[in-house]
Amino acid sequence: MSKESYPLSKHANDGLSTYGNSRNMIGYANSPPNITWPNGAKVALNLVLNYEEGGENCLLHGDNESEKLLSEIVGAGSIPNQRHANMESLYDYGSRAGYWRLYNLLTKKYHVPCTVFAVGMALERNPPVCESMKYAIQHCGWEVASHGYRWWDYQNVAMDVEREHIARSVQIHKDVLGVRPVGMYQGKPNVNTRRLVMEEGGFLYDSDAYDDDLPYWTTTPEGQPHLVIPYTLSENDMKFASPNGFSHGKEFSTYLKDNLTYLLEEGRNGSPKMMSVGLHCRLVGRPGRAKGLEEFLEFVESLGDDVWVTTRAEIAKHWYKNHYPGVGSGGGRSIL
Repeated sequence: MSKESYPLSKHANDGLSTYGNSRNMIGYANSPPNITWPNGAKVALNLVLNYEEGGENCLLHGDNESEKLLSEIVGAGSIPNQRHANMESLYDYGSRAGYWRLYNLLTKKYHVPCTVFAVGMALERNPPVCESMKYAIQHCGWEVASHGYRWWDYQNVAMDVEREHIARSVQIHKDVLGVRPVGMYQGKPNVNTRRLVMEEGGFLYDSDAYDDDLPYWTTTPEGQPHLVIPYTLSENDMKFASPNGFSHGKEFSTYLKDNLTYLLEEGRNGSPKMMSVGLHCRLVGRPGRAKGLEEFLEFVESLGDDVWVTTRAEIAKHWYKNHYPGVGSGGGRSIL
């Protein structure tokens, strides 16, 4: 029966699998590309350390309201035209204490690489953190990707402002870390963000997506491949700051271990995947929660070569080498 039979409910996108310049309901379906991770790993695991403290909403940063998201004050609202002393202090914990606890855990106890999603304004405020990241890039295999210039919701930010923010963040990385970012995660983007990232150029990938367990290709306006490496809001310590989320570190580690175990089984059955874990300095950087992360890292260590602990940049390089469109099965999708 045609759409014309339902005049009150019909829509131009009815029945479409790809639409809206970004939505794709099918993806790889049940036929993902034939993946061979390094050393025969069954899962590529990427730890993501979000460094945001000092880039959040605050009157001291030129904003007209206080921050409201991802703190110990669950359900907090923004306060227009006033500072929020407790919120500021909770964020400061992340840069003063939480970051260093996680840095030491990852670089000194477990010696694992990670990707940092770093907010440009936050980086500029903390030279010791920048120096530690420079060291980790050079000696520990870390990657520092851009998390935008501000930890804002960019839903209604004008394109020219967001364009400037992306460029400014790239320059900050060059200035304080000595290297430009090759990855981009705006975090709270809008439908134009990916186009602006492509326009800026110089990025191997962006991660403003949650729609797959594997990287996939889109295209630039000029028809060139652009890689998307999806991120996660589920395997993420943000649930410590969410109603009905994680209440203590053991819940966090149990969930992460269950997730990895399931992906390992899929990989051993011939369908390797990737897994991201989202971390925040002010959240899992608290000692009791960090203990849960440590338990997960112990579990990962016990799995040996079955798990490739790596950065998003290395995953991107692997995908470019082995799954570039025209090389094997690239899972190409067009966003335009």
